[in-house]
Amino acid sequence: MTNNNKRRIRELGIATGILPTGEYNAITDIEGVEVGHYTAFRGENIRTGITAILPHSGNLHAQPVKAAVHAENGRGKLLGYTQVEEFGEIHTPILLTNTLNIGRVADGLVEFMLSLPGNEHIRSVNPVIGETNDSLLNDIRQRVLGSEEVAEAIRNARPGMVEEGCVGAGAGTVCFGFKGGIGTASRVTPSRIGGHKLGVLVQTNFGGILQINGAPVGRELNRFHKPADKPNTEDGSCMIIVATDAPLGSRNLKRLAKRAILGMARTGSFCANGSGDYVIAFSTAGRTASRLSNDMMNPLFLACVESTEEAIYNSLVMATTTIGFNGNRVEALPIDRAIEICNKYNVMNWDENLPR
Repeated sequence: MTNNNKRRIRELGIATGILPTGEYNAITDIEGVEVGHYTAFRGENIRTGITAILPHSGNLHAQPVKAAVHAENGRGKLLGYTQVEEFGEIHTPILLTNTLNIGRVADGLVEFMLSLPGNEHIRSVNPVIGETNDSLLNDIRQRVLGSEEVAEAIRNARPGMVEEGCVGAGAGTVCFGFKGGIGTASRVTPSRIGGHKLGVLVQTNFGGILQINGAPVGRELNRFHKPADKPNTEDGSCMIIVATDAPLGSRNLKRLAKRAILGMARTGSFCANGSGDYVIAFSTAGRTASRLSNDMMNPLFLACVESTEEAIYNSLVMATTTIGFNGNRVEALPIDRAIEICNKYNVMNWDENLPR
């Protein structure tokens, strides 16, 4: 469950990267982008949900956004992938959920799109839905999410602050052996080179050896595995959504999406054999906006790496210890110990002396 007393990674005194954040340090810093959750936390065994990311609040079928997808390790069920690849556009909200619910959630999203005014005569919908497997904490075979829950997640979508941690599609996820969830962060590039905004939202459910700003937190906490000894462990998945107001076509959005994996790697992931690691990137700039050239991409690449890294940290520090399916218990990251380790390696408040 969520905890209003939790603090985000920067509020704990750990700043990541060198670029400034947006107002909310969230994907919703991109004008028009909204995020909503539906969380199913029922009885002793259901710990799951839906997270909806809306590139804008209008009819996306009539007004699609430029987009691209990158699959770093493709063991997953990213619905709608091939049409986004072919046409370079997204025509629906992006929904995140659990592995076995992807079909029912897709059906709900199709119903939602068909019901919109102006869509009375459409004959095709390409729902874009990502997933991770939350079956350690959630009785995933129950497939409790359907059309009503989809509609509620979309209705709940708002601009501004984004709820993080054990909410929506992050209700039952696990990251680095600790409780994972939903996290978000944003960056703003310098005004002299565009002043563009970029935001990231993650659904974290993957393994590896946690690092925070380079400090070996997972190693110090003895929370890691040896791949040679246990080759089938530490699988899982990560869904990463990247939004920007920079005017990019699908080709450079694809290049941008690839950089998000570098941010994931900074946190200690090695994209395990069984991990479905996908990035969906979209631009909210209008179709007629002049596209940025290749030579203008470096600030956005950096913004994407930094935002992804910080979003993953936020998903961890905002999550709470959760007990779920069959009594399985996943502890939240021990914040006090993590801060001690970060202090030991001198990565707390390191940015205070940066030139501005």
